[in-house]
Amino acid sequence: MVNIGRFHVPKKSVVATLLIINMLMASRISLSRSLHPILRQSQKHIYPLTPRHLRKSHLCPLWSSSFSFCLQLQSLHKSKTTSLFFSSCPSFSSSLSASASMAAAVDDLSFETNPLLQDFEFPPFDLVEPKHVRPGIGALLKKLDSELDELEKTVEPSWPKLVEPLEKIIDRLTVVWGMINHLKAVKDTPELRSAIEEVQPEKVKFFLRLGQSKPLYNAFKAIQESPDWNSLSEARQRIVESQIKEAVLNGVSLEDDKRDQFNKIEQELEKLSQKFSENVLDSTKAFEKLITDKKEIDGLPATALGLAAQTAVSKGHENATAENGPWIFTLDAPSFMAVTQHARNRALREEVYRAYITRAASGDLDNTPIIDQILKLRLEKAKLLGYNNYAEVSMATKMATVDKAVELLEKLRSASWNPAVQDMEDLKNFSKDQGALEAEDLRHWDTSFWSERLRESKYDINEEDLRPYFSLPKVMDGLFDLAKTLFGIDIKSADGLAPVWNNDVRFYLVKDSSGSPIAYFYFDPYSRPSEKRGGAWMDEVVSRSRVMARNGSTSRLPIAHMVCNQTPPVGDKPSLMTFREVETVFHEFGHALQHMLTKQDESLVAGTRRIEWDAVELPSQFMENWCYHRDTLMSLAKHYKTGESLPEDIYLKLVSARNFCAGSLTLRQVRLGSVDLELHTKYVPGGSESIHDVAQRIAKRGEVIPLLPDDRFLCSFNHIFAGGYAAGYYSYQWAKVLSADAFSSFEEVGLDDRKAVKDTGHRFRETILALGGGKPALEVFVEFRGREPSPEALLRQYGFIPPVQPVPTCA
Repeated sequence: MVNIGRFHVPKKSVVATLLIINMLMASRISLSRSLHPILRQSQKHIYPLTPRHLRKSHLCPLWSSSFSFCLQLQSLHKSKTTSLFFSSCPSFSSSLSASASMAAAVDDLSFETNPLLQDFEFPPFDLVEPKHVRPGIGALLKKLDSELDELEKTVEPSWPKLVEPLEKIIDRLTVVWGMINHLKAVKDTPELRSAIEEVQPEKVKFFLRLGQSKPLYNAFKAIQESPDWNSLSEARQRIVESQIKEAVLNGVSLEDDKRDQFNKIEQELEKLSQKFSENVLDSTKAFEKLITDKKEIDGLPATALGLAAQTAVSKGHENATAENGPWIFTLDAPSFMAVTQHARNRALREEVYRAYITRAASGDLDNTPIIDQILKLRLEKAKLLGYNNYAEVSMATKMATVDKAVELLEKLRSASWNPAVQDMEDLKNFSKDQGALEAEDLRHWDTSFWSERLRESKYDINEEDLRPYFSLPKVMDGLFDLAKTLFGIDIKSADGLAPVWNNDVRFYLVKDSSGSPIAYFYFDPYSRPSEKRGGAWMDEVVSRSRVMARNGSTSRLPIAHMVCNQTPPVGDKPSLMTFREVETVFHEFGHALQHMLTKQDESLVAGTRRIEWDAVELPSQFMENWCYHRDTLMSLAKHYKTGESLPEDIYLKLVSARNFCAGSLTLRQVRLGSVDLELHTKYVPGGSESIHDVAQRIAKRGEVIPLLPDDRFLCSFNHIFAGGYAAGYYSYQWAKVLSADAFSSFEEVGLDDRKAVKDTGHRFRETILALGGGKPALEVFVEFRGREPSPEALLRQYGFIPPVQPVPTCA
């Protein structure tokens, strides 16, 4: 999400949900050698960094609506109060206090009691309430508006007089707004929504003013045209170039009337995106299926029944048990996926599936008109900026172009069609052999169920039987050990050091090989459908920054948070994870590593900032590969009761099952990416075709089983309508080529050669993870790999071409 999103991003595979229609999973790509040129772009695209880009999260592909990690921890009732960023401006606290008294919406809350305006080292997540939002943001915006006035009057084309004060302004609002935006995602309430909705227009207005400041724009251009330009570091040149490009994309060059129109569009888009995500959350929460008859839940595993009983207890059924019910099933991922994969009750599968694909598609929560308006406004915005469509605006800051993205998706569609058809034939034949009445007419609510049965039969793997081997504590220990081996870092529990928003959240400290702290991160593990949005994502809390350093340090340390939605503990059992949930944790940790291990001291290119969006999935997808590495998996796959390691034959079956239904998975990802691009290139809002007509038309070439006539999955497609993936969902596929090629460098030196793996890991850290957005993504990749990316590694990884054979030697 990148909501750095980011809507950014995990995958896969061994699971039978692989075939849940409309649950986007990362696919196994079948590429030809001719795809190589797709990744070669002569133009250096620059990831923009205006404030509106800073709060995008790296979301996982759509299917991963749950997962991650946990452990019980103490709740904190007191916030640390050492200064984090306000202290970099000594007069800020006193002047902000004066501004606070002038704010229109004070609500009798003084500067001294508003946690949003306090000095802090770690955000006081435990203290922030909806009542703090209006006065806090109001006071902060007044102060920053005054600072921007002063900067515009005194600006000079130099780093100390332009970039450093600009960074401070951006940082203050980014951190504070990030706090309340994060709480809305993980602890949503009507009161918090209302408060954010009230102050959001003023926040957008300020960011627009900042992005359209002609004095700042002219100063950046003066730096670029100065005799000293070539003496600037590459990172600083990239910041200057990006700010100039982003100012243009923000409308700085528009005439007054057109700029006013542009600003109105931006305000409305912000409001519509927020409403879109709220409707998805509300419609997800609204569905509950109460079951009292044991016959109706036949086939569901004990973990799913335990969760359903736990949900029932929370809804007032005090005596509910896993064995005897009653049970309540929801559309939250752990519940939804359990039903679609395991319930023998076909009618129940159908009911839950239909509810899922029609979320936010009717009544007061219908997102259809919101989507139409979003697309209409995006097109208007593109036209104002001189582009033909919104996709061109999106691609202006990516590695790809519209044509290259379309070319990639079409190649993948063509390559995966026949395998996907074969996948469906396999399901039909298998279900027929099992005597299934629906074998000749498999529907969308059947594919996930029967693919799970086929996978169990083919590979003798039962996803539920594997859960006891993947307890959260052991998984995290194994992940942290891997990080130490690859990147030379130590990760220690720091619970109690920072306030948290829920008792299940963990806090960690990251140290380098010398024992010095280099970063911190939060983990929020479990699904909480009553208050927490679905999905899995990583986001930044604060970035690494030289300018924001304090107390004599050289840089402020980065802080990240990882949020997942995996199955919570049931009873006295720890969180027992599916293998896919393990992959999800590894994926999100890859995003977090890129944020935390950056060595860029210029905040505006630190971590994931300014990395082209279609390259930002590289570290996350790269980390997933280690889930199939024997030593890594065996180190974390320990039975939670006996401590017994995962049997060797099971490990081999997991590896063999990695590419199960690869054709179907790839085809599904391609379909959603294609719909995204179609809506942002050719679709005419208000024309003869509706958005759902477009989805149906593209599905005819991109789905073996036609979509249901009432399929409304677009109405819950947060990635492109409330996240950072508009005209960019293809990025998951683009980045797969990069990540597979990067992992192949470890395979080439030998995954069992510990020294070689460490050396390669060090090189990966010093390039992919350390350089951030200070260089174009392609240049960073070449610096690590020694050449441009090739799709061959991906083809080998997923079995589409034979593995490289060792060269024979003479005896």
